[in-house]
Amino acid sequence: MAARNTTLTIPPSVWTEITDSDVSSITFQVGSQNVWVIATDGTIPAGFDGALFYEPRQGEVNAALADLFPGVTGATRVFVYSIYTGSKITVSHA
Repeated sequence: MAARNTTLTIPPSVWTEITDSDVSSITFQVGSQNVWVIATDGTIPAGFDGALFYEPRQGEVNAALADLFPGVTGATRVFVYSIYTGSKITVSHA
């Protein structure tokens, strides 16, 4: 499993994967601009149903995807969405 510990710039108006491998837990913090966060089985989200909304400086620390998204069977990948240009998110997973 590839590890990631970096800050990403999220393009506007498109779901962007912030994991680069299957994960069971994740740490992230929104650096600038509001974002929606969702976990899937690897498929790109089709909408916002079940997405969680985070504001700047909010995030999660070593949160299990099964706890954040208990209704998503097989959640292993995390995606974010922003309507703003230049949104930043710091992400870490193993």
